[in-house]
Amino acid sequence: MNQEIMINVQVHFRLLLGFLFFLPYVKTIGQENASHTQEIISFWTDRFDGFYRDEGFPLISADSIYLSYFEPNSEYKVEAEVEILFAEQPFQMPTYAGTTSEYVRYGIARFQIGDGPIQALTLYRSTRLFRDSVYKNHLFVPFLDLTNGDFTYDGGRYLDLSTQDIDAQGKMMIDFNKAYNPLCAYSGGYRCPIPPLENHLSIPIMAGECRYTGPLKERPEPTENR
Repeated sequence: MNQEIMINVQVHFRLLLGFLFFLPYVKTIGQENASHTQEIISFWTDRFDGFYRDEGFPLISADSIYLSYFEPNSEYKVEAEVEILFAEQPFQMPTYAGTTSEYVRYGIARFQIGDGPIQALTLYRSTRLFRDSVYKNHLFVPFLDLTNGDFTYDGGRYLDLSTQDIDAQGKMMIDFNKAYNPLCAYSGGYRCPIPPLENHLSIPIMAGECRYTGPLKERPEPTENR
């Protein structure tokens, strides 16, 4: 066997070894993506199944034709570094109804999507909900991004996180595939917080719930049983 053939055989053999080494990694990534996709599908299915059974929710199951979501994308599930804030004073966050709701800034989460610029989101605690043991760890994250008004609701979207999501190294996972519309996207009569300026992202978040395309509803009147 001459030297040129020998080199070609060696190169192809090394490429084959590299492919065989990489194959389990590709399979693992594929399994992770499939698992994440199923998680997101279940998240939205369970969320709206519960809402439709709530008499106080403005939509009915027939309105599901007006709901849509970006295809689940694990790129938008990111690890963020959280800076915990101390000695923060409560403030009034304006709502689209012209009222305000009281919140406290809990921390700042910094993250990066792909090779994009570093972004930051402030995590808030509701002073009203904090008194309820069920919501004592709840973190509210309203935000605007470059999709608003085109692909998503022009008033922004929300994320629900928890103080328990932050690990000992000060990191947490943020999954924008779970970004949802405020009730104001579907109906009048609700007091939906307006995302503060510090939570206006400079990038498009092509994940989560898209713009509701149905007719604007009216908030249901509470029944005597509620």
